Amino acid sequence: MNKNTELSPQEVIDITRRDFLATGTTGLGTLALASMLQKDGLIASTAHASMRNDPLAPKQSHFRAKAKNCILIYFEGAPSHIDLFDPKPKLQEMDGQKLPDSMLEKVRFAFIKKEGVRLMGSPRTFQRHGQCGTELSDLLPHIGSVADDIALIRGMHTTQFNHHPGQLLMNCGSPLFGRPTFGAWLNYGLGSEAENLPGYVVLTAGRGSSAGASAWTSGFLPTSYAGVLFRNTGDPVLNLSNPPGITAEMQHLGLDAIGDLNRLRYKYVADPEIKSRIASYELAGRMQTSAPELMDLSGESSDTIEAYGLNRKTPELKGGRGGGAGTYETFARNCLLARRLVERGTRFVTLMHASWDHHSNINTELPFAARMCDQPIAALIKDLKQRGMLDETMIIWASEFGRTPLGENRNASRGVTGRDHHPYGFSMWMAGGGIKGGRVIGKTDEIGWGVVEEPVSVPDFHATLLHQFGFDHELLNYRFQGLDFRLTGFEGANVVSRLVT
Repeated sequence: MNKNTELSPQEVIDITRRDFLATGTTGLGTLALASMLQKDGLIASTAHASMRNDPLAPKQSHFRAKAKNCILIYFEGAPSHIDLFDPKPKLQEMDGQKLPDSMLEKVRFAFIKKEGVRLMGSPRTFQRHGQCGTELSDLLPHIGSVADDIALIRGMHTTQFNHHPGQLLMNCGSPLFGRPTFGAWLNYGLGSEAENLPGYVVLTAGRGSSAGASAWTSGFLPTSYAGVLFRNTGDPVLNLSNPPGITAEMQHLGLDAIGDLNRLRYKYVADPEIKSRIASYELAGRMQTSAPELMDLSGESSDTIEAYGLNRKTPELKGGRGGGAGTYETFARNCLLARRLVERGTRFVTLMHASWDHHSNINTELPFAARMCDQPIAALIKDLKQRGMLDETMIIWASEFGRTPLGENRNASRGVTGRDHHPYGFSMWMAGGGIKGGRVIGKTDEIGWGVVEEPVSVPDFHATLLHQFGFDHELLNYRFQGLDFRLTGFEGANVVSRLVT
């Protein structure tokens, strides 16, 4: 050994001690401890798997899961439950009337001025669909055709009335920054069966959402569990293709060298982010072949393309809210890509569309948005069902809250054309993944203001989702800064039994 590279006896002791601690904290010692704690029901059976070479290696849930994959269809901005899912004949009768002052006394609005505010009925008509007879708006005829597969939750409520904290609560279980989304929690708890694609993929249409990447973050979990945003043009992930002059052999040698350096550094500091980085480099290499194949729809039949509506043209929409060139085509393509992703083992797919924030022009912009999504979503459900995948694939229609039965009057205008934010009662739906379709959960009052039967909180929704994936929501934890965090928080949550039995 060169004298300049020889280690002192103390340095040898330091390395030996460091290797021992690394083994004790990330190796056999932890695996043994995790096994004992798992038998006692104190941690999930997944805890020891996070230190395997692949952070996304498939893992076991607490009990037998009914759902295997999840497709979250998230409509940023808050679709109006009154105009889509929750018919209110009494509201129609009371159109233009004032609410009692007692109902408005302690209520906060984003923009509504309490003075002179009036109830606003809906111009939509509702009809019953399927054997279940669920009533849906005339804007959703295609989704109506799969009503028997859908569990409509009319009793949702939330604690947040502004968009960004509402989106954080719905996606992360907390209105605070830095928490993992439930897509990240599922990848942490279950891993992914997609060897050559990310376990969590995000596809977007329309304009950007107010929450941005915080709607698919891994928070304090290692970054391997974060959502990967796919682009709509070019490489799905930036810089996925090799630049000119870089051969496959050159790339292979370079990645091997980087991997060796990262593994040496991991041995020294045992930082799980280094393991995430190693896995990301390796996945990127595999994706260079798998991602182009995923995005190539030439193998899909013409009937499939037609069913999803990929050939529809986006109608012109002045103002741009929810619009933009190619929005209809992009959203339809994303629905089809979601099916292809879960076919290939991706655990969680988010389809994000913005915006449904209809403070004005609701009778123009809501029909635009509803017609954009109605056909592709119904086609996705039918396609999964026909392929025998719906039983294991959960589909969720979600947003941060609903919209008021009051017309928005922020400018004291008599020509009120929109609705404000409304957290006290709104609608979402779930299908597949063991969810019992053809039923309605919860009920709002006669004007759609508040929940009067079977209320479902955001933590209740999260507990139910985790239950379908085989987890006791109180046991799926991650220790961060001395505290065992969980998706459902610490204030209590219950599985909504009528959704799953």
